[in-house]
Amino acid sequence: MATDLLINATPYEIRIALVEHGTLVEFYQERPTEKGMVGNIYKGRVCRVLPGMQAAFVEVGLDRTGFLYVDDVQENGLDLERMVGQNGSCCCEPSVEGGRPAGGGKNISDLLHEGQEVLVQVCKEPMGSKGARLSCHITIPCRNLVFMPMTDHIGISRKIADETQRQRLYQLISELRPAGAGFIVRTLADAASREELEADMEFLLHIWSEINDIAAKAPVPSLVYADLDVILRVVRDIFSPQVDRVVVDDRATFDRVYRFVETFAPRLTGKVHLYEGEQPVFEAYGIEMDISRSLDRKIWLRCGGYIIIENTEALTVIDVNTGRYVGKTDLEETIFKTNMEAVKEISYQLRLRNIGGIIIIDFIDMEEESHRDEVFRALQEAFQKDKSRVNILKVSEFGLVQMTRKRNREDIGRMLCEPCPYCNGEGMVKSRRTVCYEIFRRISRQAAKIPVDEVIVRVNPQVADMMLNEEATVLAGLEVQTGKKLSIQICRDLHQERYEILW
Repeated sequence: MATDLLINATPYEIRIALVEHGTLVEFYQERPTEKGMVGNIYKGRVCRVLPGMQAAFVEVGLDRTGFLYVDDVQENGLDLERMVGQNGSCCCEPSVEGGRPAGGGKNISDLLHEGQEVLVQVCKEPMGSKGARLSCHITIPCRNLVFMPMTDHIGISRKIADETQRQRLYQLISELRPAGAGFIVRTLADAASREELEADMEFLLHIWSEINDIAAKAPVPSLVYADLDVILRVVRDIFSPQVDRVVVDDRATFDRVYRFVETFAPRLTGKVHLYEGEQPVFEAYGIEMDISRSLDRKIWLRCGGYIIIENTEALTVIDVNTGRYVGKTDLEETIFKTNMEAVKEISYQLRLRNIGGIIIIDFIDMEEESHRDEVFRALQEAFQKDKSRVNILKVSEFGLVQMTRKRNREDIGRMLCEPCPYCNGEGMVKSRRTVCYEIFRRISRQAAKIPVDEVIVRVNPQVADMMLNEEATVLAGLEVQTGKKLSIQICRDLHQERYEILW
């Protein structure tokens, strides 16, 4: 079956889905009110230097200050006077040799000071209570190349495996690039011609020249360069000869995408299609249900087992269970087959949900070492298609796997959901009985101090039902103990954990 890139464009929301063999594998979303900022370049001011954390906070004009770690600091040309000449041309010296940051081993206090002006790029979106992650190592991507103006280095994507092709691309970039400029050849450039690489290089150099001109005159803090919106960014990064079609459901968006592809990948224009069906494009492809399922905590496996995905502040935990699967031969074989099927689902869910950071997978304990090794190999193979960098450690004797996946944007849960106002994101609330007993204890403590005959208790309807039925005997005993009449009033606006005692 085909690999399709679907673009659903409306004035209030952009949704993009990568569908492989009829299955949703990647999902992107952007709303005008929540527009992404990764790739944007800002002229900022250092507002605080933290030697103990080897980092600094930089004011760039966003809601929260950005975070700049010492390894992301450009050692040479930090001051804008050195980074950007009075005529707007780049006059900084290369600060990277062989692609290694020059800030290694340096102290943040030696590189930055409060009030200093710096040119920085957002490399990670603000997440939760954290501000944007910033870097002084500017990168500007295009279709085939990534330009690194601060770096004297040539890199070739690791996913271009053919050594002859790698040498060809390296030689071409060496001949075309200006002295001291750094470029990375992207995976999409595998079969790119000299003319295509040269055109991309000229475009990137022109963009960098414009950035320098704007930065030289811009106030602090301010936005100097905004990356492409999510539609063109995804088309640039994902649309390759391996994608069979790009399907767009909006005429204006289709025209934008077509012009972009015509400029940067003219050979692929025949794959760009306007969707004109009566059904919404996502429903026509049957992926609305996949998006909804991507928010589920519990995912069933075909064999009858299931996995549980739990997100915490620091890491994600995935638990594998046999569920309804009882196997056919012995327990060890049942456990092994469940774990092997879970591997495929876990790799799919992490990619679809874009879960990053530290991930702990609790496989069902396997006694045989050969089974643990096979699960580990299957896990490595399953992540080969993943564009994010993944590191996986071997399965421990307890069946645990520790792994990391590079986090480059918000996961789907954070994009589509917000903390429950009822439980404040805890996922748990006090039970009705717990709230009842809390009220009884408070009345017992304070009854003797309050000279009234009647106490009015205003509670949530569910708690009131518990007090007047299952706990009616306790309530009557409390009236006798305190010598006061207890009146229960239902208040539908009260949270289950909240109550009011009126003396």
